Amino acid sequence: MKKEEAAEVLSIGGREVRVTHPDKLYFSRQTKLSKLDLVRYYLSVAPGALAGIQGRPIVLKRFVNGAEAEAFYQKRAPIERPSWLRTVTLSFPSGRTAEEVVVDDAAGLAWIANLGCLELHPHPVRVGDLEHPDELRVDLDPGPGVSWADVRLVALEVESLLEETGLRGWPKTSGSRGMHVIVRIQPRWTFGEVRRAALALSRAVERRAPTLASSKWWKEERHGVFLDYNQNAKDRTTCSAYSVRPLPDARVSAPLHWHEVSNCEPADFTVLTIPKRYTEIGDPHAGIDAAPGSLEKLLELAAKDEAAGLGDAPWPPHFRKMEGEAPRVTPSRAKTIAKKPRTKMPLVVVANSPNKDAALAGLERWKSKHAHVAGLLDVEDVLVDSMRGRSSTWTRIRVNLRHVPEALRPPQETPDPDDDPTREWRTKRASKKDA
Repeated sequence: MKKEEAAEVLSIGGREVRVTHPDKLYFSRQTKLSKLDLVRYYLSVAPGALAGIQGRPIVLKRFVNGAEAEAFYQKRAPIERPSWLRTVTLSFPSGRTAEEVVVDDAAGLAWIANLGCLELHPHPVRVGDLEHPDELRVDLDPGPGVSWADVRLVALEVESLLEETGLRGWPKTSGSRGMHVIVRIQPRWTFGEVRRAALALSRAVERRAPTLASSKWWKEERHGVFLDYNQNAKDRTTCSAYSVRPLPDARVSAPLHWHEVSNCEPADFTVLTIPKRYTEIGDPHAGIDAAPGSLEKLLELAAKDEAAGLGDAPWPPHFRKMEGEAPRVTPSRAKTIAKKPRTKMPLVVVANSPNKDAALAGLERWKSKHAHVAGLLDVEDVLVDSMRGRSSTWTRIRVNLRHVPEALRPPQETPDPDDDPTREWRTKRASKKDA
């Protein structure tokens, strides 16, 4: 029987954190990193990493078998957790709730890293006000074949637009192929209003750089770099600053100064390089909480778009259909020609009977009675239907008067015969509903 590996106990800020299986490799291909290496990385940049998650509910994205294996999201806080670790109950658009972890200090950061959380996924709200975000997130997501140079150019367009609206953006690499711009805002607006502002920003950047940027939700309509406004919908999270990404080189979502954006390369920022950079230049986002901004000018842009006929854009698929939202279907599948309204045919019932021959005899009596009409009917105007009830069948015969001038059409009369075996049951059911 294999002997269980001893845990490493770290003393962090007066609290003890056990790192289980400390030598377990979390990166084993291009870069060799153990779980303990990851915990120590996060501790080396703790003030910067905490700036993005401190006091916020956090979704645990756990890579329990390392970066090369499948991860899973855990919204609910583990039952077994330190007594000093806070939680908060968060509600979701579905109406469900979950008690989520809140990280307040370096010990909490190390504790979630021990759970296999390579990435940090905080919500854009603080525990003091869970309904009003204090940040807007601009997620630049390049499509297939889009160059990193184009991502940088779109990021600079975002910076310019934000400055014009009185906001300050804080750029960082996503740690993958894209870039994020974080905007601290006053917690005065709802999730819906923040998303509305993000959509207006995305559309404005697309107008400024139409060959580079796209605000279109459907992939078949996108080109270049997509500005994902839906990252601001409630219950959406993105990886925060200093998050480790599950790429072979252990790349990191690295905070940047704006002057670095035009020349930066994502591969330069890894678990092995970021601690040295952090020691030498500090945290480029150190002042992010100093001056939260206002969304008023972006919301004015949104109002102008709506006045010009630009309605709401599609929401993520798991959200309920929103008022003013266009049909949630890909443009290629949407019907381009409106359906013609169905025309109600002028039908009359002439016979009902469990006996088909009796019903057909009733049809002949009707034709004799209305001989002037019968001569105008086509063969397909006589509808003979086999009807099935809960425990019986019968024949219903109807006549379509579509070829009969309206002035000559006989009214609906009592069918002859009129033996519908379900009538009694339907009458009783209707009376119960009315009771």
